[in-house]
Amino acid sequence: MSTTAIFINLFALGCLVLALVKDKGKTKQSLGVAVKSFIRILPTVFIIIVIIGLLMAFVPPDQISRFIGEQAGFGGLLAIAGLGAVLYIPAIISFPLAASLLQSGAGVASVAAFITTLTMIGVVTLPLEIKELGKKMAFLRNGLSFIIAIVIALIMGVIL
Repeated sequence: MSTTAIFINLFALGCLVLALVKDKGKTKQSLGVAVKSFIRILPTVFIIIVIIGLLMAFVPPDQISRFIGEQAGFGGLLAIAGLGAVLYIPAIISFPLAASLLQSGAGVASVAAFITTLTMIGVVTLPLEIKELGKKMAFLRNGLSFIIAIVIALIMGVIL
């Protein structure tokens, strides 16, 4: 285990102990909510692990590299950004998927575009956004988010 992981876990444990000392009832209630949330997200995590496994087993790394690697160019970047905008998976699950894509030959810029659009754009949630924000604002927010995601990806591609 890395030093960073040990530090994060010790910090979390310290915060939990502090919360227990401060208010035992609220802490137990919070832990109950956390356990329920964890159980609720487990099926999604399992599905993503299966998808990653299938991706790694059936799609050769050179194919991944060709479609979303450095040589895929701007078209590959836009394709993976579009996929990230359409998918509706928790952001925390996207990180193991992104790591698998990187290990299989995907470009840093493409993976940055995928994660950024996944977290910033909500095609699936667009009807709710339109209802709450109005059509113009919802499309403006998602459009600007897509442009910003592409800019972030291009910067990441240059830096790394």
